[in-house]
Amino acid sequence: MGVGCIIMYRAAGLRGNLFSRLMPFNGIQDSLRERGVRLTRQRRILLDLIDHSGQHLDAESLFKLAKQKDPKLNRVTVYRTLKLLKEGGLVDELDLMHYGGDQHYYETRLKQEHAHVICLRCGKVEEFFGEPLQRLRRQVEADFGFQILLARTEIGGYCSHCQALRAKEVAEAAGASTSGDR
Repeated sequence: MGVGCIIMYRAAGLRGNLFSRLMPFNGIQDSLRERGVRLTRQRRILLDLIDHSGQHLDAESLFKLAKQKDPKLNRVTVYRTLKLLKEGGLVDELDLMHYGGDQHYYETRLKQEHAHVICLRCGKVEEFFGEPLQRLRRQVEADFGFQILLARTEIGGYCSHCQALRAKEVAEAAGASTSGDR
């Protein structure tokens, strides 16, 4: 049986401000300030964790990590800040193939456009950058006469480690069923 793979490609218009994917941190501060939003110490902690943790964090994980840096920080602050950053176009909310159920994960929009490759067994998330994504974008624009403002690509399947585990489980199950037939 082959590896299951799902590719989703979403293109949609954005409401509100669209910030550059490569905006420097002081540009984020300026953008927030222009809209009358202060980048408080707690907001800075949250944005820094989202941008530099090396993980796609859900709100609860973000809260736990932020609490280590500022014990006074509470969940309400995390949720309000995520909403503010989302509405301001500074972070994207991802579902990552709904691996964690209905959880949403966050990443800054400061990154170059990329695809998320998600293992449907262990939940490992890799980011794929490259020319194939740009080709796909150009093809969609050309074939449909569509101006893409936002593209999200998610690929679900099994990482090499989980493929090996699955193969071992299948082999063990096959061995158990043949020994049980005797």
